[in-house]
Amino acid sequence: MAWIYLVAAGVLEVVWAFAMKQSDGFTRLGPAAITAVAMAASVGFLALAMRTLPLGTAYTIWTGIGAVGAFLVGITLLGEEVGAARMLAAGLIGSGLVLMKLSSPG
Repeated sequence: MAWIYLVAAGVLEVVWAFAMKQSDGFTRLGPAAITAVAMAASVGFLALAMRTLPLGTAYTIWTGIGAVGAFLVGITLLGEEVGAARMLAAGLIGSGLVLMKLSSPG
């Protein structure tokens, strides 16, 4: 169950990052509210995952899901630049997440 909580926390991290971008510096109420709720829920799910998973594993995977997810959302929804170096960097982060999962108990 801890891994499910952790994935949910990571997905919510992507949600709040995207909503924060859409809030235009917290000047738009709807996206700003989504940001706050998604942040709180993300941290809450992370806390639940950390009941079982080691800190280093949980935090690394949480931030990694957020980083790669935000990168993908930026490309697909916001039209951000792809570039070979950026794709390689995202792939390396993804590889690190897989290795972290494989080397962790739980």
